[in-house]
Amino acid sequence: MEKLLCNLLVIGMAVTVYACPKYCVCQNLSESLGTLCPSKGLLFVPPNIDRRTVELRLGGNFILSINRQDFGNMTGLVDLTLSRNTIDYIQPYSFADLESLRSLHLDSNRLTRIGSNDFRGLLNLQHLILNNNQLNSILDEAFDDFLLTLEDLDLSYNNLVSLPWEALGKMINLHTLSLDHNLIDYIPEGTFTDLLKLARLDLVSNRLQKLPPDPIFARSETFVLSTTPYFAPLSLSIGGNPLHCNCELLWLRRLSREDDMETCASPSHLKGRYFWYVPEEEFVCEQPLITQHSHKVLVLEGQTATLRCKAIGDPKPVIHWVAPDDRILGNSSRTVIYDNGTLDILITTSKDYGTFTCIAANAAGESTASIELSIVQLPHLSNGTGRAVQPGSRLSDITSSSKTYRGETMSKPEKVVKVYDVTASTALVKWSVGRSAPKVKMYQFQYNSSTDEVLVYRMIPASNKAFVVKNLVPSSNYDLCVLAIWDDTLTTLTATNVVGCVRFTTSEDYTQCKSFHSQFLGGTMILIIGGIIVASLLVFIIILTIKYKLCNGQENEEMCLIVLIHPPSHPSPPAPNTPPSPTPPSHPPIMDGMAGLDANLSSLGPRAEFSIQF
Repeated sequence: MEKLLCNLLVIGMAVTVYACPKYCVCQNLSESLGTLCPSKGLLFVPPNIDRRTVELRLGGNFILSINRQDFGNMTGLVDLTLSRNTIDYIQPYSFADLESLRSLHLDSNRLTRIGSNDFRGLLNLQHLILNNNQLNSILDEAFDDFLLTLEDLDLSYNNLVSLPWEALGKMINLHTLSLDHNLIDYIPEGTFTDLLKLARLDLVSNRLQKLPPDPIFARSETFVLSTTPYFAPLSLSIGGNPLHCNCELLWLRRLSREDDMETCASPSHLKGRYFWYVPEEEFVCEQPLITQHSHKVLVLEGQTATLRCKAIGDPKPVIHWVAPDDRILGNSSRTVIYDNGTLDILITTSKDYGTFTCIAANAAGESTASIELSIVQLPHLSNGTGRAVQPGSRLSDITSSSKTYRGETMSKPEKVVKVYDVTASTALVKWSVGRSAPKVKMYQFQYNSSTDEVLVYRMIPASNKAFVVKNLVPSSNYDLCVLAIWDDTLTTLTATNVVGCVRFTTSEDYTQCKSFHSQFLGGTMILIIGGIIVASLLVFIIILTIKYKLCNGQENEEMCLIVLIHPPSHPSPPAPNTPPSPTPPSHPPIMDGMAGLDANLSSLGPRAEFSIQF
C-alpha cells in the first residue's frame, strides 16, 4: 500500500512539473517536445514550460522583456521564436543555459540596443534574426560567443549607423548578411575579406557613398561559375544608396553585373544617371588644392598655437600634419587635429619652433603647404626666489643702464619697476626703459601670489608706462615682472627681455564689516519709519473711536455737531446784578435740538456754515 501511494505521488509530481502551460499546445513527437504558444496574448514567458522543450514558439504575443529565469535549465532547446512581441529589454545572461540553441528569432520587436552579455552562452547559434526592431547600437562583444558558428544574420530595417565590423569580419561561416534599410554610411576596408562562404549581401537603402574595394565583390559578377563550394557566387544588392560616382567606384563600375537600377547621387554633373550606364572615363577624381592656410604664426611660450589648413578636392582631402622634426602628428594631450584640418598645439614650448607641413591627400594625389611657427620665449619665476630666469637676449639697454667701457663698470642701475597705491585687490605699477633701447612692440606682466602657483599674464600696449593690476588677493605677497617684447634686427625674430621685477603685499580687506554696518543702518531706518506709520494709524483709530462714542445716540446729536463745528469755550462768569435771562418756551426734544442748532450756526457765522457744507 505504501509503495502504491509513493508511485502515485511521483506521477502526480511529474504531471505538475511537466504540465503544458495554459493556452499553449504541447507536441511530444518521439523524443522531441514542442511547446507552441503563438498569438495567445501572453505578457510574459510562461514559468511552467517543460524544461525538456526542443522547440518553443512564443511569437505574436505581448511579451515586454526577457529575464534570466525565463529559459533557465533549458539545455535542450534548439529553436526559439520570439517574433512579433513588444520586447524592449533583454536581461544579460538570459540565454546562458541555451547551449544547444541553433535558431533565435527576435524580429519585429522594440529592441534599441544589444549589450555585451545579452547573447552570452549561445555557443552553437547558427541563425540570428533581428530585423524590424529599433536598433541603433550593437556593442563590439555582442556576437563573440558565436562568431565561428553563425550562418545567417539579419539586421535589416533598423536604425543602425555603424556595426561591430571587426566582429563581422571574423564570421567565416556566414552565408547570408542582411543590412538593408539602415543608416550605414561607412564600411571599413577589408571587412568582407575573410567571408569566403558569403553568398548574399544586402546593402539596399543605406547612406553609402562608396564601397570599399574587396576581392569578394568580384564573385558578384554575372556568369561567374563556382569552382568549389567555398567560393559560391555572391548576390550583391546596393540599390538605394547615394553613390558618389568618382574614381573610388571605378572598380565597381568595371564589374560585369546586371543593372539593378543603381543611380549616382553626386557629383552634380552625374546626379540622377544610372550607375551602370556612366562611361568609365567619367569616373574621375580631383587632386587636392589647398585654398587657405596660415603662413607665419607667432605665439608666446605656453599659449595655444592654431595652425589652419583648408583644402578642396574630390574625394574630400584628408589633412595630415608633419612637425619640424618630421614626426606625423595626431590627436594627443597636447595636440588636436580637427575635421576641417586645423591643428591646435594647446601648450607651446620652445621645441615647437620651426616649419610645420600641411599635407592634403586623396585618391588623386596630394598637396602641401608650409607654416612657420615662432615661439616667443618667456622668463619664468624660479620657485621661492621671486627673481626671473630669462633666456638669452640682446636687449641689455632695457634691463640696465649700466655699460661696460674699457673694462670698467658704471654705477648700479636704478629700480625701473615700482608699485604705488597698493590696496586689497589692486596695485598701480609703473616702469621705465632706457633711451637707447630698441623699439618695443608690447609689454607683458607676469605675476603670481603666495597663495597659489598660478602664473598670470597680462599684455600691455607699448605706449603705456603704467598699469593697474586688478583682481588681486587680499593680504598676499606678489612677485611681479615686466617684460618687453621687441624685434631683434640681427635674427629678424621676436625677442623678449625683463624690464624689472618687484615684490609687494596687498592690504587686508574690510569690505565685509562695512557692508554689515550699512545693512544694519538700513534696517534701523526701516524699523523707525514703520513704527511711525503704525503709531499714526493707532492715533487715527482712537480719534475715530471717540467720535463714534460722542455721536452715538439721538440725544447727543446736537452736542456732537456743536463740538465738531465749534469746540466749546469756557464762558465768562455773569456780571453781578444781571437778571437771569428768560427761559425759552419748551419744545419737543427734536425741535429744540434743531432750534438750538440753528441758533448756534447763526452765532458762528458764515465760516461755520461753510465747514458743515464741506
